[in-house]
Amino acid sequence: MAMIRPFMAIRPAKGMEQKIAALPYDVYNRQEAKDYVTKNPESFLAIDRAETQFDDSVDTYADCVYEKAGQMLRDRIAKGDFVRDSANCYYVYEQTMEGRTQTGIVACASIDDYENNLIKKHENTRADKEVDRIRHVDTCNAQTGPIFLAYRKNDIISEIVTEAKLENAVYDFTSKDNIRHRVWMINQQERINKIQNAFAEMNAIYIADGHHRCASAVKVGKMRRRANPNYSGAEEFNYFLSVLFPDEELMIMDYNRVIKDLNGRSSNEFMKMLADSFVIGEAGTSSIKPTRKGEIALYIDKKWYLLTMKEHVKKEDPVDGLDVSILQNEVLDKLLNIKDPKTDQRIDFVGGIRGLEELERRANSDCVAAFAMYPTSIHELFAVADANRLMPPKSTWFEPKLRSGIFIHDIL
Repeated sequence: MAMIRPFMAIRPAKGMEQKIAALPYDVYNRQEAKDYVTKNPESFLAIDRAETQFDDSVDTYADCVYEKAGQMLRDRIAKGDFVRDSANCYYVYEQTMEGRTQTGIVACASIDDYENNLIKKHENTRADKEVDRIRHVDTCNAQTGPIFLAYRKNDIISEIVTEAKLENAVYDFTSKDNIRHRVWMINQQERINKIQNAFAEMNAIYIADGHHRCASAVKVGKMRRRANPNYSGAEEFNYFLSVLFPDEELMIMDYNRVIKDLNGRSSNEFMKMLADSFVIGEAGTSSIKPTRKGEIALYIDKKWYLLTMKEHVKKEDPVDGLDVSILQNEVLDKLLNIKDPKTDQRIDFVGGIRGLEELERRANSDCVAAFAMYPTSIHELFAVADANRLMPPKSTWFEPKLRSGIFIHDIL
């Protein structure tokens, strides 16, 4: 049974929500973060990326950076930029992007459920990437960026969410990227019990996005357990901040590839070799996008081609049957000798939010070709996780991104 429990959030004071809400810390490089915080000093990014408060001579991962993050958070709470709710609540968090809405439950998930694989993963994590957020959470004594979780739609939860959204929203604002954010509180005990019981009956919940943040939060919780051997399990450090969305409301965008050379082959040679695995249709100079699973669009020599997978390369296996896996195995590995896309410098990845124009730009500048993918589905993600398998890197791109700073989970 999944333990998804309500909590007392620290959240922006009324009128501060739009100024504070920030995109996740890892969508910016250091200079981008510094530029943004300079223009938006009240953004939570200043706390999530506290190196923005120092000149470039200070290392991003210096002790003073994490100490500064913790101090800034405490100071802003004391200043009144944030309020702390006095009772455990669930929160409804709705995001609307280009006419499409997704609505999640903000809550805290159990580190034991993560350890026991009831909260399922589909990506590996790297220890070096975890260390930064481990130190940030541990020094701030708070989780500031929610983990994006997904579950199979539940009618009880859907009904309560629908009822809650008929009431007055706690927050209602549109961020600079034109995404509308609305939040409602669920503090009625009867509703809280129904939601908690509905999650308790689920035998699987899935990490959609935020594997490194999740692993980091879990490791901080385990550190706190070791420091408090008589812990009861009820302490806040046993749980991590999450937003849980029903599967039917989620949209995964394409995650595309650009390559920097053809492994010593000419374009004509490369295209002839592709014909072993794909039916190749020429689309000319107009951009083309795959419309179904089994299709990949290729941009090379300023022309677009639609590649349709031949039957012999398709697989029933939940991992090997993914379009990104077939591209990796049949093209990137076999033809281009790109064995490990995580480390090979000859490949780069472009999120679908950037559009086909970005693929063309890259292929016409620092790369030689681009592959536009059909998006992985949420049910393919579930199938991989249920099989205790892992997707190839950069298989999914979720939009819109959850904002940091709207909900903070105090783990003291």
